[in-house]
Amino acid sequence: MPSRIRDALFSEPSGRRAAAVMFAGSLAFAALYAYNWVVGRSAFVGGLALMLGSALSGVAESLPPDRRRAAGALRIAAVLVLLSLLVAIAVAPETIVDGR
Repeated sequence: MPSRIRDALFSEPSGRRAAAVMFAGSLAFAALYAYNWVVGRSAFVGGLALMLGSALSGVAESLPPDRRRAAGALRIAAVLVLLSLLVAIAVAPETIVDGR
C-alpha cells in the first residue's frame, strides 16, 4: 500500500490539460469568493482553501516531467490544505461558513 501512495503522489505531472482544469477551478473559487465579498454576504472562507488547493495542484501538474519530487511536494501540500479545511469544518464550522 505505501508504494501505491508514493507512486501516485510522485508520478509524472499530467500535463497542461489537467493543469488548465485545476487553474480554472481555482479561478472559479476566487470569483465566487470575490462575488460574496463584494455583495456583502458572509464570505465562505473555505473557498480560499479550495482555491489554494486547486492552485497548488495546478502548479504540480504544470511542471516538466522530470520534476517528480517537486510535483509530489506540491500535491502533498494541496492535500494538506484541503484536509485542514475538513478539520476546520468539523471542529469550528462557524468560522469557516460565517467568515467572521
